Amino acid sequence: MKKIGFDNDKYLKMQSERIKERIGAFGGKLYLEFGGKLFDDYHASRVLPGFKPDSKIKMLTQLKDEAEIVIVISAQDIEKNKVRSDLGITYDMDVLRLIDAFRGYGLYVGSVCLTHFANQSSAIAYQKKLESLGMKVYRHYPIEGYPSNIPFIVSDEGYGKNEYIETSRSLVVITAPGPGSGKMATCLSQVYHEYKRGIKAGYAKYETFPIWNLPLKHPVNLAYEAATADLNDVNMIDPFHLEAYGETTVNYNRDVEVFPVLNAMFEKIMGESPYKSPTDMGVNMAGFGIVDDEVCREASKQEIIRRYYNTRCQILQGHADMDQVFKIELLMKQAGISVDDRAVVSAAMVKAEATGEPAAAMELPDGRIVTGKTSSLLGASSALLLNALKALAGIDDEAELIAPATIEPIQDLKVNHLGNHNPRLHTDEVLIALSICATTDERAELAMQQIQSLKGCEVHSSVILSPVDINVFRKLGVNLTCEPVYQNKKLYHH
Repeated sequence: MKKIGFDNDKYLKMQSERIKERIGAFGGKLYLEFGGKLFDDYHASRVLPGFKPDSKIKMLTQLKDEAEIVIVISAQDIEKNKVRSDLGITYDMDVLRLIDAFRGYGLYVGSVCLTHFANQSSAIAYQKKLESLGMKVYRHYPIEGYPSNIPFIVSDEGYGKNEYIETSRSLVVITAPGPGSGKMATCLSQVYHEYKRGIKAGYAKYETFPIWNLPLKHPVNLAYEAATADLNDVNMIDPFHLEAYGETTVNYNRDVEVFPVLNAMFEKIMGESPYKSPTDMGVNMAGFGIVDDEVCREASKQEIIRRYYNTRCQILQGHADMDQVFKIELLMKQAGISVDDRAVVSAAMVKAEATGEPAAAMELPDGRIVTGKTSSLLGASSALLLNALKALAGIDDEAELIAPATIEPIQDLKVNHLGNHNPRLHTDEVLIALSICATTDERAELAMQQIQSLKGCEVHSSVILSPVDINVFRKLGVNLTCEPVYQNKKLYHH
């Protein structure tokens, strides 16, 4: 069993109470900038074992009678067809996914805001599409001199030029498909418009990481830096909080750098700033949910190593640069870890060297490590899955869960009818074959019953896997890393 280091129920209770307090502090209306992922926050669940991936959305459902959601998307990102790397879909499609997901939880999505709008043709077409689906859409425009020219920004020609987003609830959650969408600017623009209308409203920020009440070099916070290596975020002591209260708290460079500007904006809009530091703006209570610090430290160290391998693979695929690797290597040094601290790495590489073919290794929940090798029938990942399921079900390693007679017709279909060059079964195909065998074979059925036990297991492959295998491991909840090499020397890999 995986050890738990985070009390999710305690966190949800404290978080919803903190947000209610902040709504009250501003007279009943709060614009809450939601950073990070509202759904499927697997980074948080990996570094804080016990944190549920849907914790944030569950917390919001506790406030659903008071909350409405505004989804922000940059017109520039629509124009560039920007893609969410974790889901493989464009930001404009992700907005539709988010609307459906929020509604599925019974949450009210009030509107969509197009930021950085400059008459981009694709953004205009997208607005028409959303409106045809019954969504209200608003436009916010680029502001010259943003964010330094405060007198112009906080004027009728700056924020005043933006369309006022009509809202009806006391808590307005501003979220987006990804970073750089303009969430903070949307919040401040709305606060400006509310005050122009004589309505008191406030702004707060809900960002899970870095965790403000953990030490600067705590592995949980270092793991956040590793996760945002592409954004070049740097954790730092909040100097404003230290000066105001004499307390050491952690924030990150972008919020610290922009705080003097925000403070001046608040003073111009509200008459005085409600905050003395970037930490004051936050409402995150995740640090109080940690119940076993050592468990969270170890989990975060493993996450940093995983980020290192993933970034090295992204370089090979043209999605990252060496500066990101150098940064993560520095973080590994600060955390006192190396790739040798990931047990499945050496197991996979030893197997690959012994067989001369791609291999993979998995660490099971009880700490046992199983491996899989490449054969004429199965790829290494497929063999690994079968071996892991056998080990978890207590089935002899030599037992055949899928007879060759079952595999061969699938290979014939792949090669002779579907045009595939690789006859070996991918992970999705081997799981389908296993599920068919389970209808008549008791051992196959026992193996199938163990699939849920794979969640949270660690896997390393000696080569970069196919998108199919990567996707299957992701759906199984397995934490996968790969050596930054391809199985062959082809230029096109798919």
